[in-house]
Amino acid sequence: MIDSVSVEELEWSAETQLNTSGRNAGSSSEGTEDSDFSAEHTDSSESDIHTVRSTRLTRSSLRLSRNSQGIKQSADHDESPPRTPTGNAPSSESDIDMSSPNVSHDESLAKELSLKESGLAHRPKRRRFHESYNFNMKCPTPGCNSLGHLTGKHERHFSISGCPLYHNLSADECKVKASSRDKHVEERTLSQRQDENRHSARQQAQTERQLRYKEKVTEMRRKRNSAPFKEQKDKYTEHKQTHGSSHEPLLENITSDYDLELFRKAQACATDDLEKLRLQGQVTEGGNMIKTIVFGRYELDTWYHSPYPEEYARLGRLYMCEFCLKYMKSQTILRRHMAKCVWKHPPGDEIYRKGAISVFEVDGKKNKIYCQNLCLLAKLFLDHKTLYYDVEPFLFYVMTEVDNTGCHLVGYFSKEKNSFLNYNVSCILTMPQYMRQGYGKMLIDFSYLLSKVEEKVGSPERPLSDLGLISYRSYWKEVLLRYLNNFQGKEISIKEISQETAVNPVDIVSTLQSLQMLKYWKGKHLILKRQDLIDDWKTKEAKRGSNKTIDPTALKWSPPKGT
Repeated sequence: MIDSVSVEELEWSAETQLNTSGRNAGSSSEGTEDSDFSAEHTDSSESDIHTVRSTRLTRSSLRLSRNSQGIKQSADHDESPPRTPTGNAPSSESDIDMSSPNVSHDESLAKELSLKESGLAHRPKRRRFHESYNFNMKCPTPGCNSLGHLTGKHERHFSISGCPLYHNLSADECKVKASSRDKHVEERTLSQRQDENRHSARQQAQTERQLRYKEKVTEMRRKRNSAPFKEQKDKYTEHKQTHGSSHEPLLENITSDYDLELFRKAQACATDDLEKLRLQGQVTEGGNMIKTIVFGRYELDTWYHSPYPEEYARLGRLYMCEFCLKYMKSQTILRRHMAKCVWKHPPGDEIYRKGAISVFEVDGKKNKIYCQNLCLLAKLFLDHKTLYYDVEPFLFYVMTEVDNTGCHLVGYFSKEKNSFLNYNVSCILTMPQYMRQGYGKMLIDFSYLLSKVEEKVGSPERPLSDLGLISYRSYWKEVLLRYLNNFQGKEISIKEISQETAVNPVDIVSTLQSLQMLKYWKGKHLILKRQDLIDDWKTKEAKRGSNKTIDPTALKWSPPKGT
């Protein structure tokens, strides 16, 4: 049963929907029925409507706002609502935009009245965090909740560089320091504008303000806390024993407060630059995965993870000297390093030179740092590699391409000084910018050339990477086809092939089986000389030429004696 108040509410609802129907096209079926009902009851007195105005306004407007919000959500169903820092959608009571053009003034007024009645009128909106933040990430500093930022401008951080706890500060202290820095910048900008009003000259004398500031800085640098040296040392030692490398060392009383504040400002500026790079996708934080390296005139995308130190790995991009393989954090540091780096070729002895190709033999015991950096670099492009730091039992053969600027790294392979299983290669790599140009087969051919000089039969260490396996199978195929093309006898032996080519018999048999050149007939294994494969090999060999081949006469090397 409907009483008089309910009927009047329906009348007011009908009038409101009728007024807004001209602005909001495509209303629901419920709004259409209310419009028809309002046409039948237009004779109601205005005074009766006024008596229950507040009740009608609140209930009907809430219903209309829900209807209009439903229409808006159905039209924009493809757009996902913005997320809050906790990952939840915004509340419908607090995050609805009251200035939307689809909502009338009466509906906005009704919304405010309803919020006041429910006690939610002054409820603050939830802060919407930046979409690029991943809330599953955490700061690597022990005991840190990822809140705050060293710059004082962000609510969260996910790296050591922006961690207030690591720098022995709190989030509130970082905000206070940020406000003081901003105030100092404003004062400096204002003073510079005042100085610009003066007549400019090439030799301009210092102003009184500049002279006073210079005297002030000189006086501040003279002042230092004269605490007993023993107490300071005990305090620093206790802090180091308590936190270790998880916190920054204490910097107080090391220098003047003025210089320490300059250092803190530089730290904040550098962290702010890293934050901008991270938002642009150039820096990864929390994954400890180097995405790109700047190597010489190339910028290379990495394939796998390499165990570089955490402070370098978290940057996402490394800058490397292509001659000494030292890794750095920024382009500026690399430029300064290249200005004073005296290396133009790998350390060690040059044992092969022909044309622009040179090969250097580097002893892991004599040049430990270089070989470790070479292994870390190789791990960025190799999946199956476990040797990083224990490089002393290995020899490294580094192939380079020479021009007027130096010897540029093309690739390398390493081998044990004393291998029990006669492995002639432990790890082999061709740099990505030189792949698919024949350098991989040159490295493999060079390793077998060394085995021939040593009068041994060699084989690569297993397991091989995917690209390594493809390269070796292609090389073994060419070696066998070249041998069969030059062979003039009637009987052939696997042992003879192995002794002449220095290829392990197991590798020869597996290659012959893959080429379908090995058959078993009447109790004997027969090698079929497939002329079609030999003709294809001759055609490819003629097209390739002799530029990317190893000349045995250019090798100047004797097997090392002992370790």
